[in-house]
Formats: sequence, structure tokens, C-alpha cells
Amino acid sequence: MQVDFPPGFLWGSATSAHQVEGGNVNNDWWDFEHRPGTAARWSSGDGIEHYHRYAEDFALLRSLGHNAHRLSLEWSRIEPAPGEFSRAATAHYRRVLTALAETGMTAFVTLHHFTLPRWFAAAGGWLAPDALTVFARYCRYVAVELGELMPYVCTVNEPQMVALHGYLEGCHPPGVASEALWKRVGRRLLEAHFAAVRAVRGASRRSLVGLAVQLPLLVPALDDEECRALRRLMRHEIVDLHLDGLTGPDRGDFLGVQYYRKQWVDPRSPTRFAEPPAGCRTTQMGWAVHPDGLRQMLHRAAETRLPLFVTENGIATEDDTERIDYLLTHLAAVAQALAEGIDVRGYLHWSAFDNFEWSEGYRPRFGLIAVDRDAGFARHPKPSAYVFAKVAETGRLPQPG
Repeated sequence: MQVDFPPGFLWGSATSAHQVEGGNVNNDWWDFEHRPGTAARWSSGDGIEHYHRYAEDFALLRSLGHNAHRLSLEWSRIEPAPGEFSRAATAHYRRVLTALAETGMTAFVTLHHFTLPRWFAAAGGWLAPDALTVFARYCRYVAVELGELMPYVCTVNEPQMVALHGYLEGCHPPGVASEALWKRVGRRLLEAHFAAVRAVRGASRRSLVGLAVQLPLLVPALDDEECRALRRLMRHEIVDLHLDGLTGPDRGDFLGVQYYRKQWVDPRSPTRFAEPPAGCRTTQMGWAVHPDGLRQMLHRAAETRLPLFVTENGIATEDDTERIDYLLTHLAAVAQALAEGIDVRGYLHWSAFDNFEWSEGYRPRFGLIAVDRDAGFARHPKPSAYVFAKVAETGRLPQPG
């Protein structure tokens, strides 16, 4: 029987601490959510109460065919003050990772997923002179304490988006708009990845380490030189800088590829990005659905000659039939990339649960599992979760008709 995905392929979903745990009051995102005039529409509040429900959540995901799961550690819990590490928080994450291992799921652990400790942000965040040293200290501590429970470590989640949203568009912390700072932070975060690789490898030889990058398919809105020039700039800062920059002994062991959409670049737009053309299928986020973009960006990522994992891919929609179609068409793109010789070793859907989506709050629904935050945070797997389970079980995509 022909299969679309090879034996040993990893199947799962992803979360991040701030989006699901609740009560992360000591980081820059909590401050940003409560700042007067903030771009954030909601407070993260109680999240989806995953901080206390992690064991039952992992059991539910395992029952749905997942053999891998990506999560993040909340830096502000682990290091609540500079150089002061919380034994209680460390013990909590040891319990979390132990519970995950006991389900038989392989852990992908992200060290920095958007949030910074309040004290680090106040000192200048990624632009502080000692930012790399401070980040490496945290990474080394985590690797010493938890390394045997972290088979895969993602150093920085979407460094391009941290820079773009926080330092050019201003819709994420620290909420500034500066082309110069945008470029500086992008480069600093690539250096942070290298520093984290060194720190983790120096403390734990059991962990494979990689960067997780978002790779949108960028195209010019119009066939003119202005659009093409801006597209070259945006592609360099968002894609090429972080792929071509992965060189040398500290580049890592794998690359996480995160893909959601096709984007049109337009210098006439105040955001530098045009709205998708009329008639284009879009999500709750206004993102254009284009499955073949995932195949194309996997090819681009493969130029690094690193093993690849899709560490995020998903759709925000209230209509789960749309999610099923999105899931299957994007998995077909992964299968095609595999058939074309690309070394893809796993697929982690974004997201496991409907959760807090940063400045967009709780409105976008990305999850395979719904969460009723008004009824005790009850979990309800959607039909898409069972479609995903079937593909994971068989390694085959359903045939048309």
C-alpha cells in the first residue's frame, strides 16, 4: 500500500505558554495587553487554563493520534528576576515535560516564543548590550535542568515576526515603528539563535537544536519596479536573512518551517502589504490561503541543507470544514515536497487548541480542539481533529471521491 508520509514521520500540534497557560503576569506581553491605547484587543487572562490541565491535554492529544507536541517554556516564570531562577517553576516544567514523555509524544520545546520577562524588556529587550549573554544564561539553565526531557529544542520562534511586528509595525511589544530598529533586531535574533545553540549544546548533548522561522510566500502586488524592489527588501529581511544566515558550527541541527499564507507586497500600502486580491480565499486573520506556497517554501528552506519539520501551519476559521480542507491541501503540499526529495520529518499543526492569538485575542479559531472558556474551559475536539488522526495513523491522505 502506497503511503504519502514515511514511517517515523512525526505528527502533532503546537502551543505556546502565554497563549494557553494563563496568568503570565510577569512578561512584556501582559504589560502590552494592559497598556493604554494598546493594539492588543484582549487580555490573555486565564488563557485556556493549560497550566493546570497539561496532563489531561496531553492525554487527549495522544488519543487523537499525535506522536509529537510542540510547546514553549515561559521565561518570565523560570527567571522572574535577573539571574534569579525559580525552583518551583523549573519543577513545574519538569512535571509538564515528564507527563508529555509518558504519553509517548516527542517534545519540541521552544525557549523563546514571543514573550520576554518584564525586567529584560525594561532593560532594552533584544536591543540591550548584554541581551545575548542574558538569553544564553537562561538557555543554559534550562538545558542543564531539563535537557534530558527535551529531544528537540526550538531556540527562537519566528525571529522575523518578533522584529517585524514589534519594531516596524508596532502591533506587538515593544510597539515601536522604526525601519532601522526592525533590521537591527532581526540580526540580533539570528545571533540569539547561535548563542542559544551554543548554550544548549554545552549543557545537554541529548537535545537537537533548531530555529523556527515563519516563511510567507511574498509576491509583488503589481508588476512594477517599486513593488519588485520592496518585495526584494521584505524577502531579504523576512526570509533570506534567516535562511542564508544559518551557517557555521552553531547553525543548529534542524530547521522549523512555519507557513500560513501568500502575501502581496506594495509600497503604496501604509503597512507595506496589500490586501489579498478580490475573490481570493482568506481566513479570519485576513490571510490568503495558498497551499502550494508551503511546498515552495519547503524547497527554499531545504537550501539550508538542514532536516526540516513543519513546526506550525494552520487556519483561523469558525468553519471546521474549511479547516479540514486547509489541512488536507497543505498536507498534500508537504507530501509533494517529500516526493520531490525534500527532507521533511514531521508536521505540527497550529494549533492544538483555540487559544489566545496575541493582538487578535481569542477571536481567531486556529485549534483542532475547541475550548469553552465560559463553561469551565471544557475541551471539544472538532471533526478536523479526527481527520488529522486518521492521516497520522495511516500515513495516507484521503483520496478524492
